[in-house]
Amino acid sequence: MTETRIGDVGRLAWLPASRVTKWLVVGFWLVILAVSFGPAGKLQGALNNDAASWLPEDAQSTQVAKELEAFQSRNEAPAVLVYERTDGVTPADLEAVTRHLAGFNAMEPVKKDAVGPIPAEDGKAIQVIVPMDIGEDGWENLPDLTDELREIAAERPDGLSMYVTGPIGFGADSSEAFAGIDGKLLYAAMAVVIVILLITYRSPILWLIPVVSAGTALFIAQAVIYYLADSETLTVNAQSSAILLVIVFGAGTDYALLLVARYREELRRHEDRHEAMAFALHRAGPAIVASGATVIAGMLCLLAATMSSTKGLGPVAAIGIGVGLLVMLTLLPALLVVFGRWIFWPVRPTFGSADHTRDGIWARTGARIARAPRRTWVVTSVILAVATLGVLQLNATGLQNKDAFYTTPESVIGEEVLARHFPAGAGSPVLVLANTPQAGAVSDRLESVEGVSAVAEPVARNGRTLIQATLSDAPDSDAATDTVDRIRSAIAEVPEADAIAGGDTASRADTLRASADDNWRTIPLILAVVLLILILLLRALTAPLLLIGTVLLSFGAAMGISALVFRHVFGFAGADSSLPLFVFVFLVALGIDYNIFLMTRVHEESKEIGTRRGALVGLSATGGVITSAGLVLAGTFAVLATMPVVSFAEVGFAVALGVLLDTLIVRSVLVTALNLDVGGRMWWPSRLARQDAELAARADAAEQGHEAAPELVSAGR
Repeated sequence: MTETRIGDVGRLAWLPASRVTKWLVVGFWLVILAVSFGPAGKLQGALNNDAASWLPEDAQSTQVAKELEAFQSRNEAPAVLVYERTDGVTPADLEAVTRHLAGFNAMEPVKKDAVGPIPAEDGKAIQVIVPMDIGEDGWENLPDLTDELREIAAERPDGLSMYVTGPIGFGADSSEAFAGIDGKLLYAAMAVVIVILLITYRSPILWLIPVVSAGTALFIAQAVIYYLADSETLTVNAQSSAILLVIVFGAGTDYALLLVARYREELRRHEDRHEAMAFALHRAGPAIVASGATVIAGMLCLLAATMSSTKGLGPVAAIGIGVGLLVMLTLLPALLVVFGRWIFWPVRPTFGSADHTRDGIWARTGARIARAPRRTWVVTSVILAVATLGVLQLNATGLQNKDAFYTTPESVIGEEVLARHFPAGAGSPVLVLANTPQAGAVSDRLESVEGVSAVAEPVARNGRTLIQATLSDAPDSDAATDTVDRIRSAIAEVPEADAIAGGDTASRADTLRASADDNWRTIPLILAVVLLILILLLRALTAPLLLIGTVLLSFGAAMGISALVFRHVFGFAGADSSLPLFVFVFLVALGIDYNIFLMTRVHEESKEIGTRRGALVGLSATGGVITSAGLVLAGTFAVLATMPVVSFAEVGFAVALGVLLDTLIVRSVLVTALNLDVGGRMWWPSRLARQDAELAARADAAEQGHEAAPELVSAGR
C-alpha cells in the first residue's frame, strides 16, 4: 500500500508527510534555526548604508567618493550648525559661538578643526561647519553625535536658536527613523498576519503553525544574508533589510495559506492525515513552487539594474523567498501532520465531511460572472484602464530632504534657516576632482558656471586636486541638480583634466538618472521572465499572455490611484525615483502568485470537466484562500507605512493597494470572466485546447447520468 501511495504522489511529497520522516524534518529545521539565531541578530550590524552602496558603480559621484579617500576619510561628513537671531546677531552671540568651537574640536570624531564662526551678510545668522569622521559603523551613532553637538551649544544667549543640519544632521534624523525598524516591522507584520489568520481559520490554535514557520524562515534567511554581507559577497542596506522582513513574512504566509487550504480539502477525502498531506503537497506543491520561482526570478532580474541599492535588493529578496519556500514545503506540512486534525479545532475537517467551498460566496460570484463574461471583463478592463490615468499625477522625480519625512525634523528646519541667510548650498558643496596641472583651468570654469556662488581654494594630493564649489540653490533641489549638469559639461571641456563632479547634489542627479534607466532596463526583463515561467507552467501561450495583460492593468491602476492619493489625500510633494520599479517588481512577481494559484487549479479541473466548468470550480475552490493570502500580503506591506519615511510609506501603500486590486478584482472577476469567455482557447496551442469541447461534453453527460451523445461532443457543448 505504501509503495502505491508513493507512486501516486511522488516521493518528495511523502518526505515531510510520512510517519517517520516528519520527525526528521522537524528536527532538521530546529537545528538550523538554533544555529541561525546568532547570525540573524548580527545582520543590522552588517548593513552598509554608505552613499556608494546606493549609487551606480560607474556614476561620477561614486568615482568621486572613492577618490576622495586621498583627501579625507571616506567616512568623513560635515555637520552644519546654523545659529539664528531674527532681530540681528549680537557681539555676545558671536562670542558664545566662538567658545563652542573649542568643544566641537574636542569631540572624538572631529579630526579637523571646525570652520567658523561664519556670519551671514544680513547679520541675522552664524554658520559653523564641523567635519566629522564617523567611522565604519557611524550610521547608528549619528543621533548621539548630534545630541553632543547640542549639549556643547546649549550655553548661549537667550533668543539665539541653533539647528544641526547638513549631511550629519540629515543622517541622524534618518538613523532615528530607521532605529529598531526590524523589530517594529516584525511585530506589526505578525499582528496583521495573526488577525487575518484568526479570521480565516476561525481557530484559536491553527494560526500558530504558519506564523512559527514564517518566523523560522525569516531568521534563517537573515542568517544566510548576514554571512554573505559579512564576507562582502552581498551588499545589504537598511532598505533591503526592511523589505526582506516584509516579503518573507508576507509571501511565506501566503504559501502556508494555500497549502493548509488544500490539506483541509484532502482531509475530507482521506482517513489518514499523512496520506492527506502527501496528496495536498502533490497537488498544491507545483503551484507554490511555480509561485516562488516566479518571485525569485523576478527579484534576480534586479541584478540588471544600475543602482547599487536596487541591484542589492534582488538577491536579498530572492534568498528570503527561497528559504521561505523550502520551509513552507517541508517544516509547515511536517508540523501540521505532527499535530493532527485537532489543530483545526473547533471546526475539524473530518473524513467524508462536506466541502462548502463549492456553494460559498465565490461559487455564487462565479455564477454571476458566467451570465455575461464578455461584458464583465470588458467593463472591468475599462475601469482599470481609466484608473491608470492617475499616473499622470505621479511626480517620481525624487524627494527633497524637507519632504522625505512625515514630520519636520530639526535638520530640515536648519536647512530652511540656512537658505534664508546663506547661499543655500553652503555646507554641502559639489566636490570636483581634476588632474593637478589642469586644476587652475577647472577652477576658472567652475567660477563661470551659473548657479555656483563660491569656489574654494584647490587642494592637491598625488596628482589630483579637490575643488569645492558652493551652490546658490539648496543641494537637494532641481535647480541644484541642473547646476551639477552645467558643472559637468563645463569641466569636461578642459583638455586632459579628467575632471569629475560628486557630492550630495551630484549623487541625487546620478540617482534620478539611474532610476529612470533602470525602469526601462529592468521592467521588460521581468515581464519576459514571468511570461516564460507561465508558459512553461500552463503549457500554453494564450493564458500566459492574457495573465500578463491583467497584471499590467492591475499595476497601472494601483499606480494611478496611489498617485492621486499621494498628492490629494496625503499631501506628499512627490515620490522617490525608484517607486515605479519597486512597485512593479513586487506586484508582478508577487501579484502573479494569485493568478498562478487560480490558473493551475483551473488547468487541473479543465483536464476533467472542460475550461468553463473548470474556471468556476477553480474560483470557488481557491477564492477564499487567495483572498486571505492577498489580505496577508497587503497587510504586511502596509506596515511599511508605520515608518516616518515617505518613500517607504509610498511603496507600502502602492503595493498593498495593488495586491488588493489583484486579489479582489483582477483575479476573481477579470481572469475568471476571460476564462469563461475564451474557454478552451486559453490553453492554445496545447492538446488540452483541442480536447476541451469533448471534456466539457463528457462532464455534461456524466452530470445527466448518461454517456455524451456524439452530436453533443461535435457541437462542443
